[in-house]
Amino acid sequence: MEPPDLFELFVRPLHDAGLGYMVSGSLASVHYGEPRLTLDVDLVVHLAEADIATLVRLFPDTEYYLPPADVIAVELHRPTRGHFNVIHLPTGQKADVYPSRQHPYWDWAWQHRQLGKTGDAEAYFAPPEYVILWKLDFFREGGGEKHLRDIRGMLQVSKEEIDLDLLDRACAGLGLIPQWHAAQAD
Repeated sequence: MEPPDLFELFVRPLHDAGLGYMVSGSLASVHYGEPRLTLDVDLVVHLAEADIATLVRLFPDTEYYLPPADVIAVELHRPTRGHFNVIHLPTGQKADVYPSRQHPYWDWAWQHRQLGKTGDAEAYFAPPEYVILWKLDFFREGGGEKHLRDIRGMLQVSKEEIDLDLLDRACAGLGLIPQWHAAQAD
């Protein structure tokens, strides 16, 4: 049995509704790097409180778990680390949704997100530099060799597209130099 398509379950509804999002995390690293299995999708979203009703419509409770509207509203207004999950009940597949706009490179990433193909559909992807910064930050917080493998795969496959000078400056400013060096080591 083939696993459910995370893009169909979570990304396409946002895309078709015209809501602001960009795919980040493992699915974005696969887009820019080497394939690997992942069981969820990380979505950076640009939502207003008025968009919560649209989310409820896009992810109906007969098929999805979506937190109550008031919980989503709290997460939308959280200054940093806003986060909630959407879970597809029949399959258990999950989307991690990040609405916080406080990352120092969030505005830059939003301006540089890229429209890419996913099978027959299109999706917006965070730029590779933002995906790398995201993965370096997660690695700093909790380890996880998979983050470094993903970054190495991205550097191997898409190095020509990646602004390494921007990453050097960003890592210095975000205190991610040790993690950045670890990701670049063989």
